[in-house]
Amino acid sequence: MTTEPASVTVRPRRAVWMCGALALLLIGVFTTVALLLRNSDTGVIFQTADQVAMIGIGVLLAGLTMLFALPRATADAEGVTVRNVLGSKRFSWSDVLSVSFPDGASFARLELPEDEYYSVLAVQAVDRDRAVAAVRALRKLHRRFHAGNETGSDS
Repeated sequence: MTTEPASVTVRPRRAVWMCGALALLLIGVFTTVALLLRNSDTGVIFQTADQVAMIGIGVLLAGLTMLFALPRATADAEGVTVRNVLGSKRFSWSDVLSVSFPDGASFARLELPEDEYYSVLAVQAVDRDRAVAAVRALRKLHRRFHAGNETGSDS
């Protein structure tokens, strides 16, 4: 007899790696440009404050890039919490009709009543097998705890 987990947490994998690499690249490029500004023959005189500002812009852009590494979906017996880039939203299982991953879509989504849906950026197509496993786990929890099945048994 195997016991199934009562909760699942899903995070993107490749997006985190790509965001981290891009953030480091941005900081490196902006730092390099800032250091080379003082020695350029453009006719404009760059001060130390300009160099610091250029590095600051690189750090700011790197931070904004890392926002795309934040998505997470956490599902439990009561429902699912989806944290996307700029916000988080909680759905009870009774509000979710299904968990889907349409053909050609980049992200999974929660199908809601009245033809609405909510994208789950934590489950991304580029994660391939991990995305498939995540959708299956979310679907299993949905079937197990959906309002039509209050007992919590998986039949």
